[in-house]
Amino acid sequence: MGAVICLAAAYTFYRSLGLSLILMPAGALIFPVLRKGALKEKRDWRMRQEFREAIWLMSGFMSAGMSPENALMKTIPELEGMFGAVSVTVREFKRMAEGVRMNVSMEKLLMDYALRSGIDDIRNFAEVFAIVKRNGGNMREIVEKTTDVIRDKMTVAEEIMNMTASRRYEQNIMNLLPFVLILYIDISSGDYLNVMYESPAGRIVMTFCLILLCVSYILSQKILNIRV
Repeated sequence: MGAVICLAAAYTFYRSLGLSLILMPAGALIFPVLRKGALKEKRDWRMRQEFREAIWLMSGFMSAGMSPENALMKTIPELEGMFGAVSVTVREFKRMAEGVRMNVSMEKLLMDYALRSGIDDIRNFAEVFAIVKRNGGNMREIVEKTTDVIRDKMTVAEEIMNMTASRRYEQNIMNLLPFVLILYIDISSGDYLNVMYESPAGRIVMTFCLILLCVSYILSQKILNIRV
């Protein structure tokens, strides 16, 4: 994808085969690094959703009188039915279940899971769980309240995403529009843009336009990335 984007940019703004061949390998190397952040956000969002359902199930089993350890065991089959055995959350809960069978404390297993996930909601839940487990208290009530807080936070985040969905779609169209317009002019009036590709001043203008397009894309991503 990085190579294709660089190829399209080089042709659209410079109409240079040599520059395309130079930029394509660079795009292929740089694009995965840039894409990594977006993929991580998607993975974290999916893990938050799965963890929200997981602790909601645990809370229900604990309300029925089960201990946290037994509630953990009962939650795993339900999670497998909801998200499949390949789910990260299912694998992590199975890992915790194995630890419980080996007499490792559940608060330690939860904290290990939270630290490896890098997700604040999971870490907050693990810290609250450890404090209640260590100092005593109504574990069922604490888990229910923590579950409600996480569910409310996720609900607000989902509402924000739904409210900004149309703006994201519009921004994607705006990102593609310069390429489409230049290609249309190039096809309909081929000589009209020659001055932009053959003169030094034209190349400077096209370079400035490309930089402006990149800056607008970065700004739009920051504006639309609303965190809760």
